[in-house]
Amino acid sequence: MSIVEEFPLPARRLSEYDALVAAAPSVLDAIPGAVYLCDHDGWLVRYNKEAAKLWGRTPPLEEKRERFCGSHALFLPDGTPLAHEICPMAMAVLEGTEIRNAEVVIERPDGSRSVALVNIRPLKDQEGRIEGAINCFQDISAQKAIEEEVRSKNADLEDFFENSAIGLHIVGGDGIIQRANRAELALLGYTADEYVGRHIAEFHADAPVIGDILHKLSCGEKLDRYPARLRARDGSIKHVLITSNSRLEDGEFINTRCFTTDVTDLHEAESARRDSEDRLAATYEAANIGIAEADPAGRLLRVNDTLCRMLGRSREELLAMTFRDYTHEDDRAQDAALYARQIAGELDGYVLRKRATKSDGSTVYLDIHSSSVRDKAGGFRYGVRVIQDVTASKQMEDQIRASEKHMRDLLEALPAAVYTTDSTGRITFYNKAAVEMSGRAPQPGDMWCVTWRLFNPDGTPLPHDQCPMAVALKEDRAVRGAEAIAERPDGSRVPFIPYPTPLHDADGRLVGAINMLVDITERKQAESRQKVLIDELNHRVKNSLATVQSLAGQTARHADGLDDFLRRFEDRLLALSRAHDLLTRRHWEDAPLESLAREVLMPLAGDAAGRIKIDGPPAALNSRTALSLTMALNELATNAIKYGALSLEAGSLSLAWRLPDEAGAQPRLILEWHEHGGPPVTPPTRRGFGTRLMERCIERDLGGEFDLAFEPAGLSCRISIPVELVNA
Repeated sequence: MSIVEEFPLPARRLSEYDALVAAAPSVLDAIPGAVYLCDHDGWLVRYNKEAAKLWGRTPPLEEKRERFCGSHALFLPDGTPLAHEICPMAMAVLEGTEIRNAEVVIERPDGSRSVALVNIRPLKDQEGRIEGAINCFQDISAQKAIEEEVRSKNADLEDFFENSAIGLHIVGGDGIIQRANRAELALLGYTADEYVGRHIAEFHADAPVIGDILHKLSCGEKLDRYPARLRARDGSIKHVLITSNSRLEDGEFINTRCFTTDVTDLHEAESARRDSEDRLAATYEAANIGIAEADPAGRLLRVNDTLCRMLGRSREELLAMTFRDYTHEDDRAQDAALYARQIAGELDGYVLRKRATKSDGSTVYLDIHSSSVRDKAGGFRYGVRVIQDVTASKQMEDQIRASEKHMRDLLEALPAAVYTTDSTGRITFYNKAAVEMSGRAPQPGDMWCVTWRLFNPDGTPLPHDQCPMAVALKEDRAVRGAEAIAERPDGSRVPFIPYPTPLHDADGRLVGAINMLVDITERKQAESRQKVLIDELNHRVKNSLATVQSLAGQTARHADGLDDFLRRFEDRLLALSRAHDLLTRRHWEDAPLESLAREVLMPLAGDAAGRIKIDGPPAALNSRTALSLTMALNELATNAIKYGALSLEAGSLSLAWRLPDEAGAQPRLILEWHEHGGPPVTPPTRRGFGTRLMERCIERDLGGEFDLAFEPAGLSCRISIPVELVNA
């Protein structure tokens, strides 16, 4: 047993945190505001009813506790999301920072939000260690709404003042300008520093006027559109209307708010109108054109001296007439009808050329420009008729029109394409030959040339703005010696020679150009044919000599004697000659197959020509094909006359051809030779020169196929040549 008496230790004093945790719930609920308590790790340990109400939820305090805040979500005042881990309570607990009057936005589970004013104090023990923190916060949404409304109204008032379309300034009781908006400064051209702070009288052009304005306002009178003149910074004078009232306190003039309406343009317009009326009155009589005013019935109310001279009548005489009285009877109805429509409001005015009868009975041509003068309600008051004597110009126009018609008739009659342009290159006239040559009618706005497309002689594109006509206009010179090719919309092309020539007026100024396009298609074709003929002649002479040499050698090699050689050689030369004659008649262009067959077969057959049947669709052969096929047909015909079907009176032969449409294969011309009623045919024991000649002409020269069949009923032959050698 210890002899030391144990004394009880003094009771430990509770910290603030412990006291708050130990306090009854009613203690926190008694606090007038939302309160919650977190421990040193930030876990939520206590909260009152106001906090739960503001959060819109009751966070658990046992299992699944929450840290730092019991709200559903947090946001900064600008709407940026605020994580609980970095909210004000977290800063207080983790860093020991005291938070005063911070604002956060609390979002409830239902999506509604409130602005809260947050005050947080860290709770520490006796040694200064953080045990937790307490957050006292309150809903200030209503206050923020009021603040926003006040701010918005102030902004609206400020915007109204600064951005008003009408000038506005505030003047103190001492006459010093206290403030001015943008419209006021823009009206006078001053900056705020140059205008504000100075006496208002400095800017008024009339001292008595500003004196009267200040006196009236100091007495409490209101100003409504008071006219005044202000001096702008650039020295100009602005006519304005002042609308203002005074602010008085205890009878003392404090300041005035003045609206300044700029009526400078209106004032100038009114001055211009008065000047215009004065000038009009002076001009009315001095004008060198006729002027008249007529009432709804057409009776003349006012006329000037020029109109009197124009019609050869006195003023008194005209004022007793209507404008219909001196109008030519053939034009009277038209003028009256247009005037009636003008009175009814269907026309604002009209322009008319008519004839009028002078007092001596002579006729003048007048251009009438009629307009209306109406009252405010739109009712017709009177018509103003401006009249110009155009008799001389009408006669000149008739002469020019007759001359132009004569010129157009001449140009239309020309067989060459002719067109004209203005000085900018825009087409103004073209004849029928130009349409026929270009294959189109020029469209409005077409420039430089009537053709659809242009090409140089070498086939390269020629832009219209670089064509000879464009060069002639741009360089103001005639262009000669040029050639071009016109392409029609259908793709066909026409070579031509242009003759563009600039046109000038009497003063030598360029006013346009005329161009004649000479179609040289036939010349080009002739040149082409000539070249082809020369080339073909050279080629054919060489080929003919080679062919004749071959014929002579082969015929001699297989002839039975000199007489047999001469006869056979002459027949083959005659066949070659007939083909040359046919091609020469057609300028060595394509030869019709039917004509070629008849030229070869009929002279050889003689009396037996009636037993030859020739049939086939139209087909034209080029010169090389015609010569080769002539030699083959000549050999077949000679054989038929000597040994085949035509050697007997009962025999006959047929030559037919076709152009089959064989999909997927190279198209070819097929010729079929059939002999009937002749002597029985037996195959020869050896291939003669004639057979080799035909094979050479068809297969080697033309790249075709040659099939000869010695059938007992009669000789048959099938010739096939590529279609590209034939023009169907």
